[in-house]
Amino acid sequence: MKHVIKSWIPSAILNAYRRFCSDDIRFHGQFSTWESARAASSGYDDEVIFRKSRAAALKVKKGEVAYERDSVLFDHVEFSYPILSGLLRSARGRDGNVSVLDIGGSFGTTYRQFKAFLRPSASVRWNIIEQPRVVESGQAEFADEELHFFRTIGEAADAEFPDVVLLSSVLQYVQNPYDLIREVCSIGARSIVVARTPCALAERDILTVQVVPPSIYKASYPCWIFAESKLLEAFSARYRLVASFQEPGGSLWSDQGPFELRGFILDRKSSRC
Repeated sequence: MKHVIKSWIPSAILNAYRRFCSDDIRFHGQFSTWESARAASSGYDDEVIFRKSRAAALKVKKGEVAYERDSVLFDHVEFSYPILSGLLRSARGRDGNVSVLDIGGSFGTTYRQFKAFLRPSASVRWNIIEQPRVVESGQAEFADEELHFFRTIGEAADAEFPDVVLLSSVLQYVQNPYDLIREVCSIGARSIVVARTPCALAERDILTVQVVPPSIYKASYPCWIFAESKLLEAFSARYRLVASFQEPGGSLWSDQGPFELRGFILDRKSSRC
């Protein structure tokens, strides 16, 4: 029935419905500082988020479910083919071997997707940068010969120089995202893959609060909606845009208007960075 309804209801009405539907993620407010947005939200480091994400990831590790994303369980793996394409580009010419620096990679969701696409003999080094308690749990319960957890980018880069850096659903939740971009570019990895990042056709970035549906977990946190041209400009001194893509889900809404979840594949411009 939902598919039939979607076939004739105008998209503007559907978008308005999604905006106010309690089962959807919502974005509201416009804030001038990170501190004011943080005061209006529960925060991304909420204990509930950590517990649910860890429990879901353990179920996948034990084989009880096929896949999880953002603590939501699935009976099948939901592949992000643009992300996989960007990562596999970095493995070409190296017999499929690749080193990935995954910033904000939780307990290894994208790592498990990627592994399914590699031949068994291929070597993967997957280093995740996360919050301290995620790193502690990751090292104790999820780490193995390929999957590792670190608290800082410097620690991970010293342990293994990355072929590709993955920034999936992370830039929008960082207080100073452009500082993070500069640090990532300074590493000099051959490629950077940006994914699931809110972008709008606007002249400036918008700082808002994202509210998660209670069906996932009860939480809210500051969130940037980027001016796409400004975001890409931050990479342009050292990286060139190879491809851009829209993530599934169509247009989303904030109090300031529509935006999309976007992704980008970027290559280093030269051997020096």
